Amino acid sequence: MTIELQYTNITVTDVDESLTFYRDALGLDVQNDVASGNFRWVTLGSDAQPGLGIVLSVPHAGRSQADGDAMQELLTKGVLPTLVFRSDDIDATFEAVRASGAEVLQEPIDQPWGPRDCAFRDPSGNTVRIAQAATA
Repeated sequence: MTIELQYTNITVTDVDESLTFYRDALGLDVQNDVASGNFRWVTLGSDAQPGLGIVLSVPHAGRSQADGDAMQELLTKGVLPTLVFRSDDIDATFEAVRASGAEVLQEPIDQPWGPRDCAFRDPSGNTVRIAQAATA
C-alpha cells in the first residue's frame, strides 16, 4: 500500500492577493482554479514535487457560516498552522521573496537543529517558512 500527501489547504483572506505571493514570489504554478458561487479554490504546485499541491481558499468557502467565522477569527489572529517549504538555495529564494515586498519575519539563519531557514508572512498573515537542509 502506498499513501502520499496530495494537497493541503491554506486559508487566505483574498485568493487573488495571495496568488501574488504563492505564484509570483514563491514561483508555484497554478494547476487548477475552481469557482463555485462566490468562492474559488486555486491549487498551486511545483514541477519539483509533481502531484503535491496547496489549495488557496477564503474562510467561508465550503464551510458553514459559523465554521467560516471561526476560521476567519483564527486567520486574523495569525494562529493557523505554519507552512514550510524547502529550497535548494535559501539565500536566493529569500532575496526573491523579499524583493516581492513580502513581510520578512526572519532573515536566513543557521538553526541549531540543522537547517538554514527564513520566514515571511503571506498577504493574509499566515507564517511561511523556507528551509534548506544543512550541508555536511
